[in-house]
Formats: sequence, structure tokens, C-alpha cells
Amino acid sequence: MTTWYFLNSGKCSPSFNMALDEALLDWHSEGLIPPVIRFYEWEPATLSIGYFQQAKRDINLEAVKEQGLGFVRRPTGGRAVLHEHELTYSVIVSESYPDMPESVTEAYRVLSEGILQGFHNLGMDAYFSVPDTDEQRADLKKPKSAVCFDAPSWYELVVEGKKVAGSAQTRQKGVILQHGAILLDLDQEKLLSVFNFSSEEAKDRMRRKMPEKAVAINNLVKEPVTIEQCVTAFRDGFAKSLQIDLKPFTLSEEQLEYVHALEEKKYACDDWNFKK
Repeated sequence: MTTWYFLNSGKCSPSFNMALDEALLDWHSEGLIPPVIRFYEWEPATLSIGYFQQAKRDINLEAVKEQGLGFVRRPTGGRAVLHEHELTYSVIVSESYPDMPESVTEAYRVLSEGILQGFHNLGMDAYFSVPDTDEQRADLKKPKSAVCFDAPSWYELVVEGKKVAGSAQTRQKGVILQHGAILLDLDQEKLLSVFNFSSEEAKDRMRRKMPEKAVAINNLVKEPVTIEQCVTAFRDGFAKSLQIDLKPFTLSEEQLEYVHALEEKKYACDDWNFKK
């Protein structure tokens, strides 16, 4: 079995979280470390937006500030995500890794098998959503809103027809970075409050539709699931699905300095976070 690194960062600031993901990508591209599975959380709760999103157009920045939420632009695409009651994961692996599909969609499916297996480890009946109508395929190309959990997309993980984990991917320097959110709980009103809507009617439509589209793990189980249980379930899920051996990884002082420098230069800066 191939050995990958496993890193559980715990709660970190939004700028540090994104800087560390990028640093791991850099180090792997240079051959300094093997592929990595990383788990992390957010302190404070944070709204992250996709690389291509327009912050001032899509996001109610005043509401973000009033509620003491963090704010950061991801290096990956996709729509905005409120990171609060969740376990976030990232996978860093070379595009040339054995049996890794060249297609973004198929590579996404392969890497997300670990998440699928993690849900199974928690005793949940999860599966991949594959849009099978013209209308659903059109929705993928033209999302109806800036909200990530508005609708499932290709190979999104779904339980009982509802999206339970959202992910995004980027490819740089020959390396795939895929990261995503595994929802334990969802504060719907807080989520709605941080987006701009064209009207109150549009916001109400989203409020009515969201329970049909998005669901958190603890809304589907009898006994609440903890972060610790998720870490074990999804770590084992990745190990089984990718047939890898996971070796605990701790950052050196030099590596931490690299991450903090990247954080200061990029992810903690308004020039990056509000550039669109």
C-alpha cells in the first residue's frame, strides 16, 4: 500500500487554513512530501467564497462583520460556504498519481469515494448524485444562486436526496487540491443572512427550498455525531477507498514559517479576498 500523510489541523483561522492547503500543494509539487489527507475546522466560523465569485455582489459583507464571521477567498472554484458546524477535508495528490483519471469530473469521483465510505462508516446510506435530466444538467452550468448548498452537482454526496457534503477542486503545478465541507449541523438562518438576494421573495424561496436541498448529518441520525467520530470515520474511509496507508504528519518550524508567510502575503489580504 502507498503511504500518504495524514494531518488533522483542528481549529485554525480562515487565512491559515487556505494558506496551509496551498503550502501542502506546493510541497507535494516539489516532491518534498507524499500525497496528503488533511482534516480541519474553522475559528471563527467563516464564510469562504469560490475563486471566481464576486464578493460585493454575492455576499452581505455587513452581516458577515456583524456576526463576527471570518471571510476568505478559496483558491478553488465553486460557490460560497458557511464553515461552522462541520469537518473540512482536503486531498492533495499529483495529477499523475497511478490510476488518477485525467478528467476533473472523474478524478473528483475517485477522491470523493473516501467521503462516501466515511458516511457508510457512520452507518448512513450515502450515494453520488448524477444529474440525469436536461434541466439538472443546465443547473450545473448556470447555478441559480451564490449558495453552495443550493443544489447537488456532479458526484456530490447525497443522503435521502439531499446534499450532505460540498467540495471544490483546483489543479496547479501538476497537483490536484480538492477540499470540501462535511456538515454536522446547519444554521439555515445564519447561512441565508450572509447572502445578497434580489428581493425578500427570492430569499423566502431559498428558505423554503433549502430543507429539500441541503441536510446536515445530525438531522439524519438518532444520536448526534461528534467531530471526533467523523475524523475516524472519514480517515478510515479515505484509507479504504484509496487503498493507502496514512502516516501522521506534523509541520516543522520551517514549514510553519512558510505557511504564515503565505498567509500574510495572500489569504489575510483584502487584495486577495475582495479582488472580484
